[in-house]
Amino acid sequence: MQRYPVPAALPEAPHCSETVVRRSRFLAQCARAASPAQARAFVEAVRRRWPDATHNCWAFAAGAPGDTARIGSSDDGEPHGTAGRPMLQVLLHSGVGEICVVVTRWFGGVKLGTGGLVRAYQDAVRENLAGLPCVERVPQAVADVVLDYARLDALRRQLPGLEAVVEREDYAERARLRLHLPAERADALKATLAAVSNGGASLELVEEVPAAPE
Repeated sequence: MQRYPVPAALPEAPHCSETVVRRSRFLAQCARAASPAQARAFVEAVRRRWPDATHNCWAFAAGAPGDTARIGSSDDGEPHGTAGRPMLQVLLHSGVGEICVVVTRWFGGVKLGTGGLVRAYQDAVRENLAGLPCVERVPQAVADVVLDYARLDALRRQLPGLEAVVEREDYAERARLRLHLPAERADALKATLAAVSNGGASLELVEEVPAAPE
């Protein structure tokens, strides 16, 4: 599991931007959505916030950047294929993961045509993404380590380079540590343990946990 950028904006405080095209107002709101359920909950929250809107079109990509396993979109009454899907294509090529965007439109009295609608919705998303603050998603691993006390200091010296944090320490016949570290560093931890203990340490990868939103 690799690191990748995700929106720093959460559903309760989305990142907003606004464009106007031929008197129609387009309000884009973007937030992090780590699952389809979170994305749909965000969409419904926006619908409730703007009940007077003509349309609330949306798209989400709830996985890693470009991943199409957990995606969704809706034209919400606009002509088929003029809003949701074009918005989704922008998201999939944005390089940002776990992302949902809702573009709320208030009709201004001038019809834009199918091509004009596609451009308007895509431009609204692009404008929003241009200023979107992001954080790095770092999938985490939790590991239990058991080793001799004589090898403990040698291991501790290696922990900063592994981005590993000691979560718990137990001292009995041998030292027992629970470590929290990026999942991508798990193999490096195994190699480090083998080197500092001459193969005498044991490692159990307890679980992988998603990084908490910041």
